[in-house]
Amino acid sequence: MGGLPAYRVEVGDEPLEQPARHSVGGRPYLEEGQGWPECFCGARMALFFQLDVPADVEVFGGDHLLVFHCGAHNDATDPPVAGGRLVPRYWEAPQPPYPAPFWRVLMQGPEAKAVTETEPAVCARPLRLVPFQDSPERADFKVGGEPSWAQFPESYRCACGARLAFVCQVPEGVEFAVRPGLPEQPYSIGADTYNLFLGNEVCLLACPDRCDPAAVWPVNQH
Repeated sequence: MGGLPAYRVEVGDEPLEQPARHSVGGRPYLEEGQGWPECFCGARMALFFQLDVPADVEVFGGDHLLVFHCGAHNDATDPPVAGGRLVPRYWEAPQPPYPAPFWRVLMQGPEAKAVTETEPAVCARPLRLVPFQDSPERADFKVGGEPSWAQFPESYRCACGARLAFVCQVPEGVEFAVRPGLPEQPYSIGADTYNLFLGNEVCLLACPDRCDPAAVWPVNQH
């Protein structure tokens, strides 16, 4: 296979009963001292998915990626840039009209371990990573490879000075099943699902210098 190593992310239909490093929902794998992220509203964010980045993926191979998002807030991102860089601690910067972000994306090391609590809202399902021939025109749920921009390429420099690098993409309209009886997520597609950032395409760009576990910017396009 030519090109950059890339893996299609496939979500299984069967319930996930045991902790797994590749999962939708489930028990997040976090490093010692890393807490479960909370939204500015005080609610604990939902774990949408997590995965180990395959070893042959450039820059981030071997890292553990986790994507959290509040079930009570749902909007698009607005990059806080000043002086040609994302502002210091941009993962905590205000997101007007909100005082802070309603999401958190974490890059953890391979030593991350499953916490004792299970994500209560998002239904736990297994993820499978399947190698495939990627191209910039393919809008797949994928890790590695190249982003397939829905509008135009976006590039950002971290507050530390490093140019953010692509790690993962979630296409438009991906839905994550949630347990019955929960309050409906604002602007979601259905009462029994959550989506990320209004269901926009999401390209995750992370700091290659790993200046902070949360130094990841989720680009939204549609």
